[in-house]
Amino acid sequence: MSDVPSFDLDAYLARIGYAGPRDASLDTLKALHFLHPQAIPFENIDPFLGNPVRLDLAALQDKIVLGRRGGYCFEHNLLFMHALEALGFEVSGLAARVLWGQSEDAITARSHMLLRIELDGRTHIADVGFGGLTLTAPLLLDPGPEQKTPHETFRLVEADDYFRLQAAIGGDWRSLYRFDLQPQFEVDYSVTSYFLSTNPISHFLTTVVAARAAPDRRYALRGNRLSVHHIGGRTEQTEIATAAELADTLEGQLGIIIPDRRAFEARVREKKIVETNA
Repeated sequence: MSDVPSFDLDAYLARIGYAGPRDASLDTLKALHFLHPQAIPFENIDPFLGNPVRLDLAALQDKIVLGRRGGYCFEHNLLFMHALEALGFEVSGLAARVLWGQSEDAITARSHMLLRIELDGRTHIADVGFGGLTLTAPLLLDPGPEQKTPHETFRLVEADDYFRLQAAIGGDWRSLYRFDLQPQFEVDYSVTSYFLSTNPISHFLTTVVAARAAPDRRYALRGNRLSVHHIGGRTEQTEIATAAELADTLEGQLGIIIPDRRAFEARVREKKIVETNA
């Protein structure tokens, strides 16, 4: 008898609020990709608290589906990959070098995960785990043309042997990351995830990062600053003064379940993320 857990597709679809057709079609892919980042927040609470991040299927289902938690890129995209495979999609994993906040020629580690999907003779990419700029629709692997999603407009730029994903932000094209088509596997992601979730210099240990998409806006939090980006361009920013207010914001607007609120607030004060000890 096999000890390998099976993927609970019913539970996942209920978690993201999807009740449509279960076929491997573009319409189904678009619907799932739209709902996932609204229902499942991006968050780094586990590494921030010093808790291990596990990427095996059982752990992903226990934490995100049954526990209704969020996670970071590897957790999001591995879970999404399992769901797509269960529906019959031809999907594989890729890795990316993050350029957001970096120079265009920066050499960064392959610290991000995205998905490649073969559908009706065409290649798509999907990514439900890039924080405040998570895609809310799949994109064709077609360099050049602008591709609209329910939120931002994106494009792919091809250079040498890699692709650069860019978003139209404030009238400019800004690069999120660059990637190639070399297949990646769970063991590859586990090595990188272990580094990001345990190394003292990792930003996942030193500050709080969280995001969630909504139909008409995005919520993005880093440290004690919450940004609300409305479709159409208006942005509101709020600085959060206390650890308790930060926890309230995560639980309220971001929809995040904090596993140990007292430990979380203590860690926030220890890391001086808020300006006051109140």
